Amino acid sequence: MDTIYAATCITLLVFIASVFSVELALSAAIIEIAVGVIAGNFLGLESAPWMDFLAGFGGILLTFLAGAEVDPKIMREKFKESLLIGGMSFIIPYFAAIACCRWGAGWTWNASLIAGCALSTTSLAVVYAVLVETGLTNTEIGKIIMAATFVTDFGVAMALSLTFAEYNRYTLLFILGSALLIVAAARWLPGVFLRYGKRVIEPEIKLLFFLLFCFMALARLGKGHAVLPVFILGLCLAAMFREHQELQKKLRVVAFAMVTPFFFIKGGMSVSLGAILAQWPLFLILFGVKVASKFAGVWPLARRYVSDHAEYATLLMSTGLTFGTISSLYGHQAGYIDKGQFSILVAVVIGTAIVPTFIAQRWFSPALPEAEVEELLAREEESP
Repeated sequence: MDTIYAATCITLLVFIASVFSVELALSAAIIEIAVGVIAGNFLGLESAPWMDFLAGFGGILLTFLAGAEVDPKIMREKFKESLLIGGMSFIIPYFAAIACCRWGAGWTWNASLIAGCALSTTSLAVVYAVLVETGLTNTEIGKIIMAATFVTDFGVAMALSLTFAEYNRYTLLFILGSALLIVAAARWLPGVFLRYGKRVIEPEIKLLFFLLFCFMALARLGKGHAVLPVFILGLCLAAMFREHQELQKKLRVVAFAMVTPFFFIKGGMSVSLGAILAQWPLFLILFGVKVASKFAGVWPLARRYVSDHAEYATLLMSTGLTFGTISSLYGHQAGYIDKGQFSILVAVVIGTAIVPTFIAQRWFSPALPEAEVEELLAREEESP
């Protein structure tokens, strides 16, 4: 399809998803993923290089914003809770998925290990999008969930790297370059924002985007992924963003208006309903294994540390998208899994981005603290 026509169709779908999100009181991320499934399976739309680029940057931008929302003070105070919840959210689903695929479905060891990585993830992008839209990012429960999600995805990244290590001469450059960028940004960016902020041309946002692209370029060279270093960068700049909340609002507008929708819609377009129908028993089994093992790992700890919102935390920790898709795509490109296995894994990942999130929002979403409600009302009054 012509680029202009494709872009026109996709942006119309983005608008429709936003309308449904408001009318149904559901996260736009859920609706955008569902719209992507419809677009890819019934409307004949396919992803193009420009959309792949926007989707990739959307995932990076969401990850950075999520890191910037985590309060380092709460992360230190709740380190034990975040580490335990996030760690068990990775370990139990990882081994459960491997066992199911190896001895239940008869997959090869390498294919089963890829499945373990893909189905043990928690989507930082989905979690962050939901928490922002529900106003829970500044609450203790929201910050604990995001910190635990980071721990889970860190475990997945380490498992994927150690099991299928692929290095080249630029890998060390990626590691050292990322560390140098994080240190330099944490030291110099606050001064740059103070000097050049609050201008219509927004030079500070342009500089921040340049840094994110630098991480993506380094990751491409070193055969890695920019998600983890970008999240750490967000953590290092969290204090600055709390002092410059207007900058944070501007970034959210840019992200949620026209960048991140492509990330979620492209994720939905990766699902092949035909592949699911052809192997629907395996799809249901793997979906059940992921969700059940997430509950087994997270819910007992959530009941202990966030007892008032244990079900909500467990459901959000059961979501998947970013690293699940990355792991599946890596396995397919490397020849560890075939196209059918890839389709099933991606379908399960997308399914867990939709179903647990829908249930969490519809029946278990925590009430906003009074201070947050007053802040939201104040924003609405300030709006023209």
